[in-house]
Amino acid sequence: MPRTSVYDADAFRVAYEKVLAKWPADREALTVATPFGDTRVNICGPREAPPLLLLPGGGTATSASWYAQAADLARVRRVYAPDLIGAPGLSTPATDRHPRTVADLASWLDALLDGLGVTSADVGAHSYGAWIALHHALRTPARVRRLFLLDPTLCFAGYKAAYLLHALPMLLRPAPRRVRAFLEWETGGASLDPEWLALQEAGAGFPSAKPVTDPRPAPDALRALEVPVLLLVAANSRTHDPATVTSRAGAVLPRVEIDVLSGVSHHALPQAASPGLARHLTDFLSGG
Repeated sequence: MPRTSVYDADAFRVAYEKVLAKWPADREALTVATPFGDTRVNICGPREAPPLLLLPGGGTATSASWYAQAADLARVRRVYAPDLIGAPGLSTPATDRHPRTVADLASWLDALLDGLGVTSADVGAHSYGAWIALHHALRTPARVRRLFLLDPTLCFAGYKAAYLLHALPMLLRPAPRRVRAFLEWETGGASLDPEWLALQEAGAGFPSAKPVTDPRPAPDALRALEVPVLLLVAANSRTHDPATVTSRAGAVLPRVEIDVLSGVSHHALPQAASPGLARHLTDFLSGG
């Protein structure tokens, strides 16, 4: 997989570690072998606590981006946050096998959980990671106790045309300035963590595999899902229409709690350091 001239692996690693330094002091890292490559997992929280698997969004999100929520979640769970295989991060994809289907992504997650010694877990995810997590819950519901989804993409609604148009320059010719311009547009000029933003810029041109993005979860399958779901939608999201996401999800998910988070956009999650958000997540995980 050829690298582009803009990508600097050393600069990316430095930026990654700076964001990861915001995690709790007891954080540790583990590499888990799977059929699709070695998966880097960042871990924190009490060893005896129930497991929580956190999946980041796509693009340059990486597991490090959970820094604003990790400490609060680690008070009630043993947190396992992997870097998506084939995406920006410290996971190392296999040279001869890449996830090409939803079934492949589910197999990767099953192998990851097996490697961690986890039979079933609570699962939380953002954006593209939420699409993966929802598909996995539909395929292997016995492995998912509770599921929270932060502004999931392509689960209940498609992308807005304006979002795709603004993303196109960054996708066609990745460059730090294009990444910054896109994120500043989507977040409406909100104040962004400079080290988080530097990590997004450093990931421009990362030699990623083509992500699996199809199909959308089938409505009939969603109606049969008995896993409790918390859906938190970003009110200011420019990715999709928040009202469409909430109405469609409410119509098909039998055990769903839905809330719209005011004053936050799609790409500002999950870095939003809001006490209300942390309390919402921990209450849900505790069955409250």
